[in-house]
Amino acid sequence: MYRLIIFIILFSWAFGHPIHAQQMHFILNDSTGVPEIVLDEITIRAPKERIELKSLTGAATVLTARTLKENRIESIKDISAITPNLFMPDYGSKLTSPVYIRGIGSRINSPSVGLYVDQIPYFEKSAFDFDFFDIERVEVLRGPQGSLYGRNSMGGIINIITRAPGEKPETSFRLSAATYGEYAAGLSHYNKISKDLGYSLSFNYRHTDGFFTNTYNNEQVDYMDALGMRNRLSWQINERWQLSNILSYEYSKQGGYPYAVYNDSLEKAELINYNQPSGYERNLLSNGLILNYKGPRIEMISTTSYQALVDFQEIDQDFTADSLYLVTQKQQQHMLSQEFVFKSAYAGNYQWVAGVFGFTQLLDKSVDVDVYAQKLRMFKSYDEINSGFALFHQSMLDNFLINGLTLTAGIRIDFEQSKLSYTYDMLRNGQNNSIADTTYPLLNYNEVSPKIALSYALTNQTSVYALAAKGFKTGGFNSTFERPEDLTFLPEQSWNYELGIKTSLFEQRTFAELSLFYIDWTNQQIYQTVPSGRGSMLKNAGHSLSKGFEVSVKSSLPLNFEVFVAYGYTHASFLSHIVDSTKNYNGNFLPYVPRHTLALQLNKTIKVNTRFIDRIRITGLWKSTGELFWNEQNNFSQQAYNLIDLNIAFTKNNFEIRLFGENIFGEEYTSFYFEALGNRYMQSGKPAQFGIDLSLKI
Repeated sequence: MYRLIIFIILFSWAFGHPIHAQQMHFILNDSTGVPEIVLDEITIRAPKERIELKSLTGAATVLTARTLKENRIESIKDISAITPNLFMPDYGSKLTSPVYIRGIGSRINSPSVGLYVDQIPYFEKSAFDFDFFDIERVEVLRGPQGSLYGRNSMGGIINIITRAPGEKPETSFRLSAATYGEYAAGLSHYNKISKDLGYSLSFNYRHTDGFFTNTYNNEQVDYMDALGMRNRLSWQINERWQLSNILSYEYSKQGGYPYAVYNDSLEKAELINYNQPSGYERNLLSNGLILNYKGPRIEMISTTSYQALVDFQEIDQDFTADSLYLVTQKQQQHMLSQEFVFKSAYAGNYQWVAGVFGFTQLLDKSVDVDVYAQKLRMFKSYDEINSGFALFHQSMLDNFLINGLTLTAGIRIDFEQSKLSYTYDMLRNGQNNSIADTTYPLLNYNEVSPKIALSYALTNQTSVYALAAKGFKTGGFNSTFERPEDLTFLPEQSWNYELGIKTSLFEQRTFAELSLFYIDWTNQQIYQTVPSGRGSMLKNAGHSLSKGFEVSVKSSLPLNFEVFVAYGYTHASFLSHIVDSTKNYNGNFLPYVPRHTLALQLNKTIKVNTRFIDRIRITGLWKSTGELFWNEQNNFSQQAYNLIDLNIAFTKNNFEIRLFGENIFGEEYTSFYFEALGNRYMQSGKPAQFGIDLSLKI
């Protein structure tokens, strides 16, 4: 708490200097400037629900380009804590990207939170962690979105929208440097080939020496280089038809896994000290072709997408100075999807959206495990094909029964199947043995996901809502298993019940929302290690419950102050989870779910009439993460911790210099913990970091 007090004192001191300031109006949904737009005109732009935030029957958070820039949100992991009840632990490599919303998430296999980038679905968590650049906004819709989005949206969806070409040519540059050898550069160009054909081309590069040292070789263990590009074409064919193509690519190579053995007697982690080279290399390509038709009564959106992911992982699985286990993994994923969305485009009390979605996903993975002590090598390969088809519809009826009451009802039917071919060879003392060479029977899943919601406008500025929605996460094959009963896991289903209120106050200078939720779900997919300890798998728990609430407030204050507060509370526990006669976890908290998340952001804009500076903008952010347990036993936890960021930007016309500090007080915390091979391992959170950003638009 004393650090928060110091933070507020520093912030107040920065604001207290007698610089000539003028009264300025506050905007939350602009990009970088300060235009006048009232708060409740913020619109959710997810392709299936273009609706004003105040009218959305469900909890949502919108992060604009300005919010992303001021808080240096450069990946999905940076959204953690600034969005109520969203937690994404920062550990390992880009391969490990679990997201938890309201307690719902998964460490391995398919995600429980959906991700869409420019309407392109990202089905694998190994594709989630990419560098942000030229992002227009990020929308987080919390709670099951199954009726419109289907699989893997039990916790909610994250919708990322990149910047589209504008009416005027523009070129922007960005340079950044920070402690721990972090450097970044960006270049973007927007232009038009003709009146109706525009394009954008963007590049981004990032390097870091790393935050943690491996004492075995005295080298940084978590270095990274990443290079990304995006090309976007937009063709207004005529007044009704528009065609867009969005191509993005990222190459990244990083050291990974700054894990240290936890010493029980000392009750702290030892130094990072392992001898085998470890790292992760990934190529990620995505392309989306979007055809949009706007007629007098109907709108159609066709999205054809393709994603290719090719990666390589090498990991010292014992994380000690001894040569015990080395695992290498190669993976290729190809995913093709097609979706047609039809929406009403006329004024009236009745609005609707309907569509069809289909996908095919090919996964080819090989794993090589070297067990030095036993002079043993195991070679496993997995060829998996997942495919699916879905139909969905949602209707919205205004003034249902009485004026101001809106009824929303939706349903989705999903059909999916999975096929796995598996080979397992063992090489011992020069002798090769074939253990398995099998193609397993098809797994078939059919799911029906309904939703019903009521919203009532108490006034023009205030509405309340209630909803019930079902979500599901698909089942499938475990990529690591040692017993026949561990080969597959079942789908998990949830029912989410939610009450909420949204309101604009003080001449629309304050927007606030409160939501209460109760999630009841069965067959929860739980991460567990395989019996040997060399690998992980999913098993189903019987019955789990998550309940809590969220509150967020965005407000413009006198003297050009702005405040943003987002708080979330989640109580997620097992109602029925008995592994065997000695392992009864009934009543325990779910792992990886902080009970509290809190973000408090204070901003001040100062108009300066000088030759060199037009405007000064100061931003302070306090992020608090509550206690969370790392395992089902609830015998190891991370206590609540607080991170404070502070930055100040000096702007002159289209040139900006930003000085920033993250975790400025150097709060020590554990970002990850796990148990394997009879040991406990930990990864520490990132230390304090300071740097400078330069940006220019011409």
